[in-house]
Amino acid sequence: MPRPGVLRRASLEVLRAEAHDELSTVVWERLHGGEDPWAFMEVLPTIDEFVVLGLRSELIAADNGRRPSAEVDRRMLRQIALAYPQLSETVWSMLGKLDRLRWSA
Repeated sequence: MPRPGVLRRASLEVLRAEAHDELSTVVWERLHGGEDPWAFMEVLPTIDEFVVLGLRSELIAADNGRRPSAEVDRRMLRQIALAYPQLSETVWSMLGKLDRLRWSA
């Protein structure tokens, strides 16, 4: 059983494959809902952003689902970058625009 506030240590390849499947489902649902792909593809997160958001969600769930403050949100993202160094560039780009992201807490 994972400890609260500790990231699961799945391989990045597995996390990316899961994110790819989820994003494919989102695209499929939006296309079959009649949306124009030119209108929504640019606003979807990248695979790595989706991975970071998923890991962030796990940290929030481990904290009893409490909405994090801006500082806690930044700390969680830095924790993700430390746990998964290949995601560091994505995390830092997300930190730079955290206040403007639609999917931020």
